[in-house]
Amino acid sequence: MAEFKDRGSKFLAFASEVSSIDDVKNKLKHLKEEHPKAVHFCYAFRIGTDGNVFRAADDGEPSGSAGKPILGQIDSAGLTDLLIVVVRYFGGTLLGVPGLINAYKTAAYEALQLAVVVEKNLEARYALEFPYTLMNDVMRIVKQHQVRIITSEMTLFCEYQIRIPLSEVTEAIDKFEKLREVAIKSLP
Repeated sequence: MAEFKDRGSKFLAFASEVSSIDDVKNKLKHLKEEHPKAVHFCYAFRIGTDGNVFRAADDGEPSGSAGKPILGQIDSAGLTDLLIVVVRYFGGTLLGVPGLINAYKTAAYEALQLAVVVEKNLEARYALEFPYTLMNDVMRIVKQHQVRIITSEMTLFCEYQIRIPLSEVTEAIDKFEKLREVAIKSLP
């Protein structure tokens, strides 16, 4: 949490990782319960590898004076899957639109300075099925190409749900397909 003060108003900024709009709603609800005396809960978020899911909300502040500056800080940092909420406690003095823009922008910037940025590989999902006799060969490919095993089921055959970094997909799939009796298919 970052804090910014201007002419009696206090702005508390919270940066959180989110992966869906439901995550955003839950985090907003939690902050509103945690800060019942706050006047405004202005926020912005951007979700997804392409960044096409986003929103900027002014929550009663003059249009464009809160949500857009917060979203601008997210975009300037080049981040995604991120929500920044700035909670305002009104201090009795009107700041005007330029003052509000500065306050929300600065609070969001400060929250980003305190946040831990996690870099994640883009991955593709696959289902993999193979006999037990090929376990060593499959595991060698898994280690060579940083494949993550999400689920595994050992019945008559070994069945894995895996994630392969996009940079490794072509090579890893080629190696899996060269093993006889291995079936691999893409998952949504």
